[in-house]
Amino acid sequence: MPTPQVNALLERGVKMPDPGQVFVDRDVDPARVHPSAVLHPGTRLHGRRTWLGAGSQVGTEGPATLVDSVFGEGASIAGGYAKGVVLLRGASLGFAGHAREGTLLEEEASTAHAVGLKQTILLSFVTLGSLINFCDVLMAGGTSRKDHSEVGSGFIHFNFTPWGKSGDKATPSLIGDVVDGALLRQKRIFLGGSSGLVGPRAVGYGSITGAGQVVRRDVAPGRLVVQTGTPVDEAMDAARDERLDKVVAKNVAYIGNLHALRAWYQEARLGRARRANARDLVVVYEEALRNLDVCLAERVARLESYLGERGRPLPELGPPVIPPFPLALDDGRTEHVNWVQALSTADAERARAWLAAIAGHVRRPLN
Repeated sequence: MPTPQVNALLERGVKMPDPGQVFVDRDVDPARVHPSAVLHPGTRLHGRRTWLGAGSQVGTEGPATLVDSVFGEGASIAGGYAKGVVLLRGASLGFAGHAREGTLLEEEASTAHAVGLKQTILLSFVTLGSLINFCDVLMAGGTSRKDHSEVGSGFIHFNFTPWGKSGDKATPSLIGDVVDGALLRQKRIFLGGSSGLVGPRAVGYGSITGAGQVVRRDVAPGRLVVQTGTPVDEAMDAARDERLDKVVAKNVAYIGNLHALRAWYQEARLGRARRANARDLVVVYEEALRNLDVCLAERVARLESYLGERGRPLPELGPPVIPPFPLALDDGRTEHVNWVQALSTADAERARAWLAAIAGHVRRPLN
């Protein structure tokens, strides 16, 4: 027999093919579940933050558990577990996925089955194949669902190194970036399957890394890369701090990109949604900002821990001064992706310069 919480959703019109196989915790607010959402058998909802937008679907292929997760219009999860995740319009998580705090998928970004995410940001249209672990990464590139950055199946982003007293996770990687990626005008990136990337790394737009390798060096834009490993056989107590400045620089660049993306959400996305009085979209963007704050706090903490073990101070990381937004906002009724892609070349360049100034603000030298 359906519980009172399930009945409250049914009374709102929420679609459930089998209400007896749906569990809704007491802390879920029925008003945060749109009447057109679909909860398939095996759905479990938890958390005050949970929000399901118009046409969203939970558990299309099997049981799914959502905890404090936010699904925008038409977003979906085929099955698995999501906690503290924000999906924008049309984004999707495949079956047997495991997505954790700080994860943000923009419009129509997607994963296939058995993908693990944490502190992962996929800009619009980015696609991940199956059997992937892709934590502590921001990825961009491409212009549409037919022209998008992609990661082949069987890929791992290696986000932990054993050096130091307890190892470190100062390992975030930028596959593309925010400064150019947010404007949806860059060439797509492809990371070949059955491969790995040792963070922190950077990969430029228009590049392809071949399948079946571990990428240990940065990849410049517009390159086809297959890297071979260098044999290593040395004492474990050998000094490993020769890479410190490079690690710090990559962490600072990543944090700068997060600040730029946060400003973009605050000024462009949220500003336009408020002008349109699109209340549901305002909620989703506010929750996305919350996830970006989670990501920023995580990256600063990891870098501080990494430097602290090595007797080095944390550099000045912001928050940066946000210059006035350089574009005149419209009434906000045009969907975000369409609005971005309709920007003139001059307006896109002004927006890019604005994002670059914010990202660059935190790139200060070490003390």
